[in-house]
Amino acid sequence: MSDLVRTGTVNRDTTETQIALTLTIDGQGLYSVTTGIRFFDHMLELFTRHGGFDLTLSCKGDLDVDQHHTVEDVGIALGEAFGIALGDKKGIMRAGYFVMAMDETLAVAAVDLSGRVAYVVDDQVTVPLVGDFQTELVADFFDGFARGAKANVHVKTMYGRSNHHKIEAIFKAFARAMRGACSRDERMREMLPSTKGLL
Repeated sequence: MSDLVRTGTVNRDTTETQIALTLTIDGQGLYSVTTGIRFFDHMLELFTRHGGFDLTLSCKGDLDVDQHHTVEDVGIALGEAFGIALGDKKGIMRAGYFVMAMDETLAVAAVDLSGRVAYVVDDQVTVPLVGDFQTELVADFFDGFARGAKANVHVKTMYGRSNHHKIEAIFKAFARAMRGACSRDERMREMLPSTKGLL
């Protein structure tokens, strides 16, 4: 198993968004995030901190049109960065899950870095906006991430009152699930965590 720092850099330029992103999986929870959507920045910052990753992200999107392109494309780019950083995926745990308590809210996340794309989001959010963030886009972020990382991503709010907490608990649970999935298993250091021979 390589001791090299696992880093992925993605530059994504479209007519809708311009994204520059660098991710270090084995980081210290350090971040510099600017998307133009402050609540979304906050979610990405706490994802980074709780995952123990380092993330530098700048996104200039067509927010005068809508937030959709920014949120989805950041999800895609972040997923792609994980894919690059993980390389051949030898020696990783591959799957991870976490149950996150946040005050009155409980959320669960499960991920499998399987090479197959699937996502399920059940956030139980009942308002169209939290802060400056369009809450329906939680699903678009995880859709984009699953496609970028070629992963299965399932996140669910079990219960809660605060819509802010519902989203935040999901992102924290997701961070810790990804931390587990990306972690190295010393016993399997030269093996791919699959019987197919390909992830």
